[in-house]
Amino acid sequence: MPLTQPELHGSHVRSLLQLEADAISRTAQQLNPEAIEQAVNLLLNCRGKVVLSGVGKSGIVAQKIAATLNSIGTMAVFLHPCDALHGDLGIVNAADVGIVLSNSGETAELVQMMPHLKHRTVPTIAILGNLNSTLAQQATVTLDASVDREACPLNLAPTTSTTVALAIGDALAMSVMQIKGITPEAFAFNHPAGRLGKRLTLTVGDLMCCDRPTLQQQSSWLEVLEAISQGGLGAVNIVDEQGCLVGLITDGDLRRWVQKTNAIELETLTAQNIMTQSPISIMSSVLAYDALQLMENRSSQISVLPVVDSKHHCLGILRLHDLFQSGL
Repeated sequence: MPLTQPELHGSHVRSLLQLEADAISRTAQQLNPEAIEQAVNLLLNCRGKVVLSGVGKSGIVAQKIAATLNSIGTMAVFLHPCDALHGDLGIVNAADVGIVLSNSGETAELVQMMPHLKHRTVPTIAILGNLNSTLAQQATVTLDASVDREACPLNLAPTTSTTVALAIGDALAMSVMQIKGITPEAFAFNHPAGRLGKRLTLTVGDLMCCDRPTLQQQSSWLEVLEAISQGGLGAVNIVDEQGCLVGLITDGDLRRWVQKTNAIELETLTAQNIMTQSPISIMSSVLAYDALQLMENRSSQISVLPVVDSKHHCLGILRLHDLFQSGL
């Protein structure tokens, strides 16, 4: 049976993906080990910043590599060679390391910029598709990013070549990350808005509600009702005279007690009667993600947690809703 149009399209896309995957595999085999070691050492020993440069699609790849280096704590900037030649070379100094990207190795703007980097004694790593090019001769170390052909049917649009260049840049960055021993905590420090960053940096103290009323054990059930309504958290902390946590009352606790207590006894119903004594609590310094695990990984889920300090003084309430809302 002849292939349908969607099958033809699917087969074509898969073949192009395989073409690019094969190019990366070939690059892994053809890279010079000594050149790789030299490039990684230049990045590891960089006392300043990594300055990346390229034109066109190579410039876009350079920007992505710069972003990756920044994300692992290696300061990097993108410098367009045209801007560099018109004053922006002022951001470059001898403590820096340069990375230039070019498929041809003859990009005019980069060729013009290289002597000025050399004049500033800036070592450069060149990721090139042509090892016999002008840039290859000018660079401190050259990494072979040559490809047999582009994924473009005309063999013109930068596709396979940019994929390979990006893969080399990622490999350099990840090697630096591994050798430096970057921890998940250090990685999260530069990613505070991402889920990983939030899980490794947000604490209970960052998310808890701390401006809500507390009550003492002798408070009446009407005072409990008013405090829960006023606080808007569905619960109220019960403290002793020193402000230490002794109990917790949720709106569910209050409803159940009022329902089962006759009218006469309601007059003497106090917080001490209603509260859950010595409730599960958490310190404000604990990671919010650990609090989430504590509240969820139970046979009966906890929707609110009293927050205390090291001396068990009551600081506030943490809601499950606050944890979900934070994006954990």
